[in-house]
Amino acid sequence: MSKGDDVFIGLNVCICSSVTIGKGTIIGAGSVVTKDISPYRVWAGNSTRYIKDRAK
Repeated sequence: MSKGDDVFIGLNVCICSSVTIGKGTIIGAGSVVTKDISPYRVWAGNSTRYIKDRAK
């Protein structure tokens, strides 16, 4: 896993290997991340779904 700066990861999040988390991303509690996530976005769910963009 590779993670950018200013990333918030909720409790009990499962992040699969070789996934890249972009700068400024928020991942909701209990999420399962199976693919790369673009910067400044909010994701949540099992399997993770895009929720909205985050202000820079």
